[in-house]
Amino acid sequence: MSATPVRRLFGLENEYGLICTSPPLQRPMPDEIARRLFRHLAWPGHGTNLFLPNGSRFYLDIGAHPEYATPECDDLRELVTHDKAGERIIEGLIEKTEQQMRRAETPGSIYAFKNNTDSDGHSYGCHENYLIRRESDFPGLVEKMLPFLVTRQLICGAGRVVKTVRGARFSVSQRAEFICESSGSSTTRSRPIVNTRDEPHADSGRYRRLHVIVGDANMSETTTLLKVGATDLILRLIESGAKFRGVGMRNPVRAIHEISLDPTGRHLVPLTNGRQASALEIQEEYFTQAMDFVEAEGSSDPSVHKVLDLWGRTLDAIRTGDLGRVSTEIDWIIKQRLIERYREKHGLGLDDPRIAQIDLAYHDIHRRRGLFYLLQNKGQAARVTTDIEVFRAKSVPPQTTRARLRGDFIRAAREHDCTFNVDWVQLRLDIPPHPPVSCKEPFASVDERVELLIQKIRTADLRAR
Repeated sequence: MSATPVRRLFGLENEYGLICTSPPLQRPMPDEIARRLFRHLAWPGHGTNLFLPNGSRFYLDIGAHPEYATPECDDLRELVTHDKAGERIIEGLIEKTEQQMRRAETPGSIYAFKNNTDSDGHSYGCHENYLIRRESDFPGLVEKMLPFLVTRQLICGAGRVVKTVRGARFSVSQRAEFICESSGSSTTRSRPIVNTRDEPHADSGRYRRLHVIVGDANMSETTTLLKVGATDLILRLIESGAKFRGVGMRNPVRAIHEISLDPTGRHLVPLTNGRQASALEIQEEYFTQAMDFVEAEGSSDPSVHKVLDLWGRTLDAIRTGDLGRVSTEIDWIIKQRLIERYREKHGLGLDDPRIAQIDLAYHDIHRRRGLFYLLQNKGQAARVTTDIEVFRAKSVPPQTTRARLRGDFIRAAREHDCTFNVDWVQLRLDIPPHPPVSCKEPFASVDERVELLIQKIRTADLRAR
């Protein structure tokens, strides 16, 4: 089994839930709130579908959910930083919109939640993207990934109180109960664990994108690092030819629902070989192989070692019941402990409306109001990045991927009032007119064609003056 390091591109897409509290007769609907947010960023011709100078995409998705897609990152820590930059961008837009509402004498408070479900039972996603080589056996890769992805909620779920026929229970995952099939091309009607739509946003002859839509939206930076980092390690193992025997599930969809309601990780699910295994046992099998693989590879990447350390400690904590060992690092455990402390203090049942309010407030992205950030400010939620790095990521793209080309082009075009259009692959200058530049190599951070285009933007602007 080869242990050759694989350079990977990662991306996260988070949809946000919006609520506005203002007098009922003056209260705007969620889609109107969302459009007001976009007005602070939009420029002619772009409306609610924008690419930003940091290389990210920000747009309005189905159901009036603003969605922030990070730029392409080839470093786990940088991905976490850009994911948090999305929160800060939306937080800033909310503050500007609230100021406008006050000036118009229609004051109100706007809340943005980084979660996966609302009170009406609708679900919205946190999607993960991993660039893989076209020559990969995609169906075989998905088959080997499924048991890992089904049980992964145990180490990186965001947690949620759910209502069942047996009463309110704590689930380790927000997204699990909305999953309907193992794999498929839909993302809304029949949500799969892995989306199979072949849309690489790159040279389709060389690359394909693994689009994972089963994951929770994480507030915790350390949980996000673990979620993406562990998945990358399993991908590397599969690409190197590793076999995962004895973990195939007879019914992955049923298993993901049942596992979500068992924080102990001990619920047994039927396997294709006729045996049964728990989520904890399956995760330990994947973890052990990942640990052996990294030791053989001799990786010097500190993020990889942080992922393995947290992965192992989380499994140990769940196995022993000593969740305090990761009580500041794993989202669902941070939230569960918060809820349990409040329940004990006030003598409440899990079905009490005040518990539902805490459950939601945990995901409020406002740093002076959201419960997660109140915990983080008290040192009760660990970090991966820093405020300064997140602030920089709001406007500066990753410097080692194609995102740099896109971000620099957008910044130059906006600074010089040029009309332009971009997507993940193409850059096009409309005024002054210029043929589009196609950037199909996502690892390329330098391109003479783009540099020339930016130079033309600047010289055209100087001539105009």
